[in-house]
Amino acid sequence: MINISIPKPSVSITERQQIRRNDEPIITPVSGFIDLHQIPRDKAGIFMFFNINDELLFVGKARKLRQRVKKHLEDNVSPIKNHRDEVYRIDVCIVEDAMEREIYETYIINELEAKYNVEKVFYK
Repeated sequence: MINISIPKPSVSITERQQIRRNDEPIITPVSGFIDLHQIPRDKAGIFMFFNINDELLFVGKARKLRQRVKKHLEDNVSPIKNHRDEVYRIDVCIVEDAMEREIYETYIINELEAKYNVEKVFYK
């Protein structure tokens, strides 16, 4: 039997308002998130969207994490486009190997029963 464990998040950001200090520039929020700059730009991995009750909403994988996360928060074809207002926390795990990303994504979708993933679902 294969033993898989969910990796610890490398970055975790939550929806929040900016509190400006002195001459600090205004950060334009993307669906309420102002800390997207903390997500690595050129790293690969998996990302998980959670609601305020820590329920997993969506899991995805990407070769360029920040770009993919922003696309899900802005794009009209994202599976979560009608549920963006539910997203409260985003966890990102750096996973460079493509095969490992695929395995982790499928495992997390089914182990934590991601609410809005429609592909790779075996628990329904």
